[in-house]
Amino acid sequence: MEKIYQVDAFTSEEFKGNPAGVVILTKARSAEWMLLMAKEMNLSETAFLLKQGNEYNLRWFTPAVEVDLCGHATLASAHVLFSEGYLKQHDTAIFNTASGELRAKYQEGWIELDFPAFQVAAVEVTKKIENALGFSPAMAFTSDVNLLVEMDKLDGVKNYLPKFRELESLPYQGLIITSRGKEGDYDFISRYFAPQVGIHEDPVTGSAHCSLVPYWAERLNKKEFLAYQASERGGVLKVKLANDRVLIQGQAVTIFTGCLSV
Repeated sequence: MEKIYQVDAFTSEEFKGNPAGVVILTKARSAEWMLLMAKEMNLSETAFLLKQGNEYNLRWFTPAVEVDLCGHATLASAHVLFSEGYLKQHDTAIFNTASGELRAKYQEGWIELDFPAFQVAAVEVTKKIENALGFSPAMAFTSDVNLLVEMDKLDGVKNYLPKFRELESLPYQGLIITSRGKEGDYDFISRYFAPQVGIHEDPVTGSAHCSLVPYWAERLNKKEFLAYQASERGGVLKVKLANDRVLIQGQAVTIFTGCLSV
């Protein structure tokens, strides 16, 4: 019988961070079945794991589509494997995904994800981008499937009110907005919106930091950061640029477990 878990990722407190579903499959399932299950869970992401030897095939679904990369559902998956006895804490979780091989390891109460670093390139700020954002940024950038915009002030990120219909019309999966953090607090903060894939605001987005870390590494001339995603639920990430990889550390809490009866 297949087990299902709901996990709050990128937090050490229940009902904070980003909730994800994790389904441990006992047999291969169709993409249609997994999408229906993700709709049933109605979370920003549900992860599906199928063991293959000593590794796991891993796929992620929003309630609307399958995506190529998801950080918080990968963290939730690794948390389940380590905390529920599928793997020992000294093991390395190896995931085969649409974004290549990803790894996770447990260390000192945190789980570290080994993810790709995405290049960041300046893009022309068009009237369409300005209208969708609701303001005129000095610069805008593309990175992987997202648009990335830095705001001048911390409060600008925290208080930003997105126009989802306009954002959905842009040729990007999502919008990352970011600013420098408060000195002595966080190095940078961010928020992430992805209405094109059925997510108005994602509470904490590991994959967005595959772009944010290279961006801030160049801006701040450093490679290690303490980051905060300033959604209503909020989440903390320790992140590091390591050549062409981004190392993302987070914590997680299991909210409930169950067995599928279908």
